[in-house]
Amino acid sequence: MKSLRRTLPSLTSLTVFEAAARLGSFTRAADELGVTQAAVSRQIHALEGEFGAALFLRHHRKVVLTDKGRILATAASQAFALLADAASELRREEAEDELTISATVAFSQFWLLPRISRFARAHPEIRLRIVSQDVMPALDEDDVDVAIRFGAGDWPHADTELLFRDEVFPVCSPDFLAAPDQVNSPADLLEFPLISNHTEDPLWMGWQDWLAAFAVVTPRKIQGFRCSFYTEAIYAALNGQGIALGWKQLVEDLLAQKRLIRLTDASVTPKGAYYVVVPRKKQKRSLEVFLGWLRMTIDTQ
Repeated sequence: MKSLRRTLPSLTSLTVFEAAARLGSFTRAADELGVTQAAVSRQIHALEGEFGAALFLRHHRKVVLTDKGRILATAASQAFALLADAASELRREEAEDELTISATVAFSQFWLLPRISRFARAHPEIRLRIVSQDVMPALDEDDVDVAIRFGAGDWPHADTELLFRDEVFPVCSPDFLAAPDQVNSPADLLEFPLISNHTEDPLWMGWQDWLAAFAVVTPRKIQGFRCSFYTEAIYAALNGQGIALGWKQLVEDLLAQKRLIRLTDASVTPKGAYYVVVPRKKQKRSLEVFLGWLRMTIDTQ
């Protein structure tokens, strides 16, 4: 049996022929393919020369398939349809193996990224794309497969699952204070620069709310400086700029590494919590695998 490469005409010629046969025009085929009409004519002429027969009847404003042209057009159309279906299936399977995770910048940097390498090693077949953004994506429009967010758990167009609640307490670098026992109560914190960050989330706990939980009367303006993001506040604390509020789940690695220390046993549990947020339209094997890993990681902490 001869090889297919010896019996089949040029794929380029067949592509041009299929477009011309489907559109009934060399000009329209040229426009669709982004080539000149002369290039289309040359490819069709070469194909006719290979078969030794006319494939089109040329009229002034259109071309019409001959009987042999119709036979080839039917076969070419079916073959290209099969190729298109196969390509679509392969792309769908590839998309199944890609997982897009959206997380806040703080959660991504302090919790997810230090742990996600374990998931990647256990599931090398899943390609990960992590999008760090504080703004919640439009779950009914975006290509995000799963989001991890702090809030009340009431996002539209999504199913939510509680990931964990957190507790908040003051932290600083080990060399910021001469001795940790300089802070014996929440009120003592007012003697030091307190690092805060801007947020538009009413459930996110700042210094005013934290101190108020212990009935500490605070001045209108607390000493210390204000950062744009929580990550900046923690990095400022790491660099000895003052005392920040540490969210336990986010700073536990830094505490374990002794890059931060906790001040006082006092802590507050915020009203909000961290949730896994999944768009309702999403059903992917890779997503289920990731959610299972996430639950197991939280359970074993």
